[in-house]
Amino acid sequence: MLWVKAFHIVFVASWFAGLFYLPRIYVNLAMVNPGSVAEYERLVLMAGKLLRFTTLLAIPAVGLGLWLWLAWFWGAKGWLHAKLLLVLLVLAYHWVCARMYHRIRQGQALRSHRWYRWFNEIPVLLLLAIVILVTVKPF
Repeated sequence: MLWVKAFHIVFVASWFAGLFYLPRIYVNLAMVNPGSVAEYERLVLMAGKLLRFTTLLAIPAVGLGLWLWLAWFWGAKGWLHAKLLLVLLVLAYHWVCARMYHRIRQGQALRSHRWYRWFNEIPVLLLLAIVILVTVKPF
């Protein structure tokens, strides 16, 4: 079970790295000068590649997490249920990032770079809460 836990941590860390960086690309896209088509297209391409890679990392992270959850389900405490709720919020955040990418790719209006900067803080807060729940197990 320790191998499963180790790989789960590696995939979660990699998944979050993508979730931290993808909105930063959106910040840069929102700041592109209107005449800079090449720069805009390059950033859209980068965002698409990062989104695909991040999604591929999320699959084993969630799968291994389910494996661990099923192993501990019968003795689960409240902290684990709270963590699972936060994981669902991370998955929702990932889905929102994907929707944003598809809207950007279709040429729909971008939000301001300030909005994306604030949006970029959400996974940091979610990760902080998840790590605290898993290590401290407050309830």
